[in-house]
Amino acid sequence: MPKRLRFTRRFPVMLTEDAYRKLRAFSAEAGITQDEALVFLFENFASVTDEETLGHRLRLFLAELEARKK
Repeated sequence: MPKRLRFTRRFPVMLTEDAYRKLRAFSAEAGITQDEALVFLFENFASVTDEETLGHRLRLFLAELEARKK
């Protein structure tokens, strides 16, 4: 029996325009809401990320973060 989808937490999320466009496109392609898309991505994080490149991508993001905030 599948787990019931119950939203128990609400939190404000800020996204870049690129991230928001990708979230909207992903949710539309999958036929689910944006909330459901985020739930799917976080509940299945380990299986939807490439562990070999995740660390490298994170280091690149962190290196650019301060410049992107300006």
